[in-house]
Amino acid sequence: MSTVLSKDGTAIAYEKSGSGPAVILVDGAFCGKNFGPMMKIAPLLSEDFTVITYDRRARGESGDTQPYSVQKEMEDINALIQVAGGSAHLFGISSGAILSLKAAASGLNIIKLALLEPPFVGNPKGSRPANAEEQLRQLIAEGKKGEACTFYLRKVIGVPAIVPFVLKFTSNWSKMKHHAASLPNDAAVCGDFNLPKGILTSIETPSLVIDSIKSPVVLRNAVQAAAEALPNGKRITLNGTVHDVPPKILVPALKQFYNS
Repeated sequence: MSTVLSKDGTAIAYEKSGSGPAVILVDGAFCGKNFGPMMKIAPLLSEDFTVITYDRRARGESGDTQPYSVQKEMEDINALIQVAGGSAHLFGISSGAILSLKAAASGLNIIKLALLEPPFVGNPKGSRPANAEEQLRQLIAEGKKGEACTFYLRKVIGVPAIVPFVLKFTSNWSKMKHHAASLPNDAAVCGDFNLPKGILTSIETPSLVIDSIKSPVVLRNAVQAAAEALPNGKRITLNGTVHDVPPKILVPALKQFYNS
């Protein structure tokens, strides 16, 4: 494990593997360099690229300097780009995909941008509270990490009640709670979950937006809308499960895109 200091002095923990052009992997909610889908993606991708996995701030071994801002998370990515030599490809999943888009729009030196299902799903039923970020911060301040995880899953993402109920009986629940302090950050990154067309249309970076054939229509429509809004964007649909594509299917598509 190595660390790099972000612009505000926060230590960002990362690991680097492989050789070749650099790819920085940007996790979605709950995940980090030692937990989540990037753990299986990185080894396959590092066969052809220098892969950087990291703990987003407030996760794992990275710092959590307050107050938080999305701008600081973009500065974290920029610090990693400097570690990579001044430029890099990005691959972001879910809220990490939205963060990657915002990083690209801010002018960071990103060569190509790949995204898995940025959740631009809006809030059509009004079920997502407007003050979700504040509610999550209150729960974390009170030490209620489990309640924060449930709140994020149910009220922010909108999964059925059975999902957190089942997760509580798995080994993943303790790992999710370990990263609970970062959940307000993900809520801030996603904002109102509406497609920020003005941001996307400003991104000239070649971009690939990926969806799984088994994901809900609302997520797949979000992928299509994002691909259409990006000036140099294209969409591909891969054979996967809900909001996930197996690394053995995903990584070859990433390699083809980054090498093209």
